[in-house]
Amino acid sequence: MSENMGESISEKTIALVTGANKGIGYEVAAGLGALGWSVGVGARDERRGDDAVAKLRAAGADAFLVPLDVTDDASVTAAARLIEERAGRLDVLVNNAGAATGGRPEAPSTVDLTTVRRLVETNVIGVMRVTNAMLPLLRGSTHPRIVNQSSHVGSLTLRTTPGVDLGGVSGAYAPTKTYLNAVTVQYAEELAGTGVLINAACPGYVATALNGFSGTQTPEQGAAVAVRLATLPDDGPTGMLFDDNGVVPW
Repeated sequence: MSENMGESISEKTIALVTGANKGIGYEVAAGLGALGWSVGVGARDERRGDDAVAKLRAAGADAFLVPLDVTDDASVTAAARLIEERAGRLDVLVNNAGAATGGRPEAPSTVDLTTVRRLVETNVIGVMRVTNAMLPLLRGSTHPRIVNQSSHVGSLTLRTTPGVDLGGVSGAYAPTKTYLNAVTVQYAEELAGTGVLINAACPGYVATALNGFSGTQTPEQGAAVAVRLATLPDDGPTGMLFDDNGVVPW
């Protein structure tokens, strides 16, 4: 197996970040690449993915393109095959790809149900599709980690705490993150004792295309918690939700 970075790829930590051609995903890939890892840039748009890989490589990262549409079975299967052929295993999976409504209001009584289905397909089923495809490769790692990009808006506790402002009513996007949180817990129960640590990350209110760049934090700031969860020690937590300040209540 060839390696152009002067180090055998079998000795490197291999990561895959979905939706990594821009925004928080790109910064997660950059953060992991800065650790000396080999990072797969999952991207639905191959041209944008190529551009992101070129930018990461120019900064010294060992990045490679993984064409990946999380809503497409064949695309995800091909992505798993690519990583298997390249490295034979996967050490870290960051499920970062996500979708939003692109506008408000989003009241559950009026939201377009087609939009709800689209968000569930990407934000929940897409995460499960990718995770399930990559689990055989993760089981080949000595320190497997999975990070699911969630959000404070999916926390039922915060949603029902008086005085907490999470941006108003959300009948589509926020519930998909609640669903994702629940799925994360179920994976943690299933994978208990296997060495696979899986957690959810709240990046904060980050200025990205997802919210029309209205956020107050930079993508680099938003990526920090995912990078931290991707590098947890073997005795680290699993089945939990974190932001920069620590544990977030479900």
